[in-house]
Amino acid sequence: MNTLIYQSTRNTSIKADPSAAVLKGLAEDGGLFVPEEIPELPMTLSALAGLSYEELAFQILRLFLTDYPESELKECIHLAYGQNFDVPGIAPLVKKAGSFYLELFHGRTIAFKDMALSILPHLMTRAAGRMGAKEEIVILTATSGDTGKAALAGFADVPGTRIMVFYPKDGVSEVQKLQMVTQKGGNVEVVGVEGNFDDCQAGVKQIFHDAKLKETLMGKGFRLSSANSINIGRLVPQIVYYIYAYGQLMASGEIREGDEINVCVPTGNFGNILAAFYARQMGLPIKKLISASNENKVLYDFFRTGSYDRNRKFVLTSSPSMDILVSSNLERLIFHISGEDAEKTGELMQSLTNKGRYEITEDMRKKLDCFEAGFATEEDTQKEIRRVYEESGYVLDPHTAVASFVADSLLKEGRVDGSVPMVIASTASPYKFARAVLYGIEGEGSKESDMELVGRLSEKTGLSEPEAVSKLRGAEILHDKTIPASGMEEAVLGFLR
Repeated sequence: MNTLIYQSTRNTSIKADPSAAVLKGLAEDGGLFVPEEIPELPMTLSALAGLSYEELAFQILRLFLTDYPESELKECIHLAYGQNFDVPGIAPLVKKAGSFYLELFHGRTIAFKDMALSILPHLMTRAAGRMGAKEEIVILTATSGDTGKAALAGFADVPGTRIMVFYPKDGVSEVQKLQMVTQKGGNVEVVGVEGNFDDCQAGVKQIFHDAKLKETLMGKGFRLSSANSINIGRLVPQIVYYIYAYGQLMASGEIREGDEINVCVPTGNFGNILAAFYARQMGLPIKKLISASNENKVLYDFFRTGSYDRNRKFVLTSSPSMDILVSSNLERLIFHISGEDAEKTGELMQSLTNKGRYEITEDMRKKLDCFEAGFATEEDTQKEIRRVYEESGYVLDPHTAVASFVADSLLKEGRVDGSVPMVIASTASPYKFARAVLYGIEGEGSKESDMELVGRLSEKTGLSEPEAVSKLRGAEILHDKTIPASGMEEAVLGFLR
């Protein structure tokens, strides 16, 4: 198999083989790595439908990570998916209230980020070994709630690595925060930032763009990389579960080979729905890709108008992992719909940095025909949690509820074909957001702590409390540092003394 080459979205002369792209995370010019071509599905849909999750992951990842020896890739996949999930199928598809919920929260941190962050550390350390990298790999990650814990769990005590996570100190749920600040590991650091996720993300990007700082750290034996979905090694494994969902629909007799499906994804940084876009480009019969936003509806406005504008009020919602105004992975889509025009992509990204907005051309907008978009208010989200629970007894977390509401609304409005099965990416366990879930079900708030509400949610719904939440009770707080957004570089240098 020929090596698939990756290129920067801002300068196509900057290229890397898969291992280098995974290890670097971000291209030298600040662009994101994208494959020079999207490979086709390696076999028929019916053949793919007969594979286990591990077998399917191998068939897909070997197309994108072509310089990884097959035995090494299989080992990475088994280490990721062999014993880290609480159901044999890894990502079950559940039919409730007229939709199919793809449950992506059965990993160690009960959020969809586990699907990729269980394998990324293995891909990264093997890439470093193969490339002869002597430096210690330092993972810098900004999180809106879930990436942080999943990355910490993946990299904790992995030899040759350190990981530092920045989170908005008042912008995550209590359970999300507890998951991070109680993380054990001799190589981990967790820091709260006085600001929102965009502040955290901007700070991390600024550090990556500081060539002098990176050179200084390399001289001290540290190599910076990222576990955010800007890293292609984070993004590619997410393609697998959309193909797996299609296979489950075939196996259950809901569709026949070649039938189309719709996919609706709660969208923040745009990585999860971009993975579905790549699956479609590979040949998966997806009719519509539906981007679902909460009240931070910058992506909804972009798909409606062709203008991306982050100059607006930032809203703290009950779906904090979507509280994002700068969706980094959208840059990859912009590159593709521009005809892989790196100069145009760089120009638009520079406008976003300088002016906080950009507008795509009419020709680019025409290439977004496979996308639909919608948004849910806080009230909509609460009502959707209640509707689905009352209709089916199924419990949604608020992020999944946003997507469920948008999917249902678009069906009612006739904007998507109701005869096509709707797959909704269910991105987190309801136990990570017990307060919002109970408020949705019961219609009233509570002064109890989130951990107290976890017990009440279990009593109310009959759902077993996940171990990932139970072990937080009485866990020692190991990370209590908070800093202003301007202090992120100093915090990194302190961590790497």
